[in-house]
Amino acid sequence: MLTKYVFSGDKVDLQAVGKIQASGEEGDKKKVYSTKVYDVLTDDRLEVVMPMEKTKLILLPLDGEYDLCFYTSLGLYQCFARIIDRYKSNNVYVLVFELTSNLRKHQRRDYYRFSCVLDMKTRELKTEEVKAVEANQVLLVPGLPLRRSLIVDISGGGLRFISDHQYEEDSLVYCTYQLVNEGTAKDYEIVGRVLSVKEVANRPGEFEHRVKYLNIDNDVREDIIKFIFDEERRLRRNKGK
Repeated sequence: MLTKYVFSGDKVDLQAVGKIQASGEEGDKKKVYSTKVYDVLTDDRLEVVMPMEKTKLILLPLDGEYDLCFYTSLGLYQCFARIIDRYKSNNVYVLVFELTSNLRKHQRRDYYRFSCVLDMKTRELKTEEVKAVEANQVLLVPGLPLRRSLIVDISGGGLRFISDHQYEEDSLVYCTYQLVNEGTAKDYEIVGRVLSVKEVANRPGEFEHRVKYLNIDNDVREDIIKFIFDEERRLRRNKGK
């Protein structure tokens, strides 16, 4: 798909997936590097001009996995890709990326939403918990009853779930679910704000909720993004069999 939508000279933003640090980069904050496409080699490989900061080349690591966002004449497109080579071509330093997910139309959101089916349990926050969240604190009352829900898509910024209970729009909801990263299952507890609620078409009594995370820990967000990346790669690998 690259050869149909992405062309030499198109602007591209690069952001690391997982705990990757470029040479000379400080801290854990994920930087977004803006550069441009040098050449599209095949439908799943391309050359990108090595990004620079103040005339200094940024040496992104080989085998590093990145979220790429392309600004093309046909609109915004996004994919995940891995650096497989670095070299100099016609006096231009380039990175060679190999796609590890399909190229898709980018929807101008902070985070890509991954469609899935995951069990989750939820409940509305109590008054004292809401006050704590609004003060950027953590206070979760243990042992309260939970409702079974089903995640239908997830991102680093929020999730969409279905439940037979209708939560109020703008309410705060406690969500707990399990993700598997690198073969290890881990439970997550997250608080989110309900952005919208609607009844599921042709399924009376079931409601779809769109939720944005609140006060989420950066490591937890990174785990979610890593899970999405790994699942995308697994699906792509299985599709190619």
